[in-house]
Amino acid sequence: MELFVTLGAQRYRIERPWGALPDGPGKVSDVATDAEGRIFVLLRCDSYVDPLVPTVIVLDAHGHRIDAWGEAVVDGHMLAIAPDGAVHVVDRDAHEITRFDTDGTRLGALGTRHAPGAPFNSPCDICFAPDGTAFVGDGYAASRVHRFRPDGSADGGWGAPGRGPGEFCTPHAVWVNVAGEVAVADRDNSRLQIFTQQGAFLREITDVHKPMGITADAEGNWWVTDQVPRLSLFSREGALIGRARAVLNGAHGIALHPDGSVLLAEMNPSRLTRLTPA
Repeated sequence: MELFVTLGAQRYRIERPWGALPDGPGKVSDVATDAEGRIFVLLRCDSYVDPLVPTVIVLDAHGHRIDAWGEAVVDGHMLAIAPDGAVHVVDRDAHEITRFDTDGTRLGALGTRHAPGAPFNSPCDICFAPDGTAFVGDGYAASRVHRFRPDGSADGGWGAPGRGPGEFCTPHAVWVNVAGEVAVADRDNSRLQIFTQQGAFLREITDVHKPMGITADAEGNWWVTDQVPRLSLFSREGALIGRARAVLNGAHGIALHPDGSVLLAEMNPSRLTRLTPA
């Protein structure tokens, strides 16, 4: 039996579970793709009770495993690929975003490991502008977006607890579209907020329920997962283009693959779902 969903004008076939992911400790928490089409799947483990296992599983475009690393990650929440190809893993409760090469060698970090408030307090997500400027959604114990220069130096940010423009209650995911706009999935305010890269509020999208993952396509459209659960496609300006129920209990992370497929990171049940153009 096959199942299908439609988003806008495109019909997709649902494939689940997809990809050669390991059994055992670790729940699928996020997924990212690089320019070469490799797929990086992040597993979240409980470092107090789980054995040390690789937390970053690397797949090829067909779902075959080609590498696995990241045993030192204690609480992987989200990950993203920088323009230079480095893999950035948000190690949430270590209060650090660790930078790796694609083979898993540690290259450096943003934040101070195991030092809450310096500057992160259980951060959620990171994204990049084309020039390498980074934006961090921070997070579970903070309500701020941090900005970093391409060299990794701090460059200010914005945000405070609350419900008004530029205020957050769990800035859970961040993304920069081709227009250079920064979207923040303000999860527990059930909205997306869209900003300039300097933090000026542009608009909000409220037709979501506790959004979890966000990305954007080549046209600047926003792809958003939420806890209904559903996957929504919005125009850059916020008009609803399409909507589908593609997973059982909500995708925590999302990535668009260069081959046109959509990858959804599900935690319950733990698996990767692929939507393939039909």
